[in-house]
Amino acid sequence: MLDIAEVAQRSGLAPSALRFYEKKGLLSSNGRNGLRRTYEPEVLHRLALISCARRAGFSVAEIGRFLLAMPGDTAVQQQMAVKAAALDEDIARLRRMRDSLDHASTCTHEPLVECPEFKRMLAP
Repeated sequence: MLDIAEVAQRSGLAPSALRFYEKKGLLSSNGRNGLRRTYEPEVLHRLALISCARRAGFSVAEIGRFLLAMPGDTAVQQQMAVKAAALDEDIARLRRMRDSLDHASTCTHEPLVECPEFKRMLAP
């Protein structure tokens, strides 16, 4: 069993975030050790998923629906497909930005943002 402080430290999340996720039904504690909530070690895997999804732009409500989804839940599966397509667009945009910044870091064009290659790399 891990207490809330250890889960917070290992996950990089504040204890208040853990309590918030528990209140929203994304986590469940296993009980208490004195006044501190305790969790099964597997909670770290769930928190990794939650943190990744949050950084990808998922709402807490979306994550909650995804965590409860079953194979026959076509509405949630459709939402997952839409979200996957949006993430593909985000990934492509971020790659263009990364590549253009890599180019600009060694470019000699003045100003850098007017470089034809920089502009080409940013174009969709």
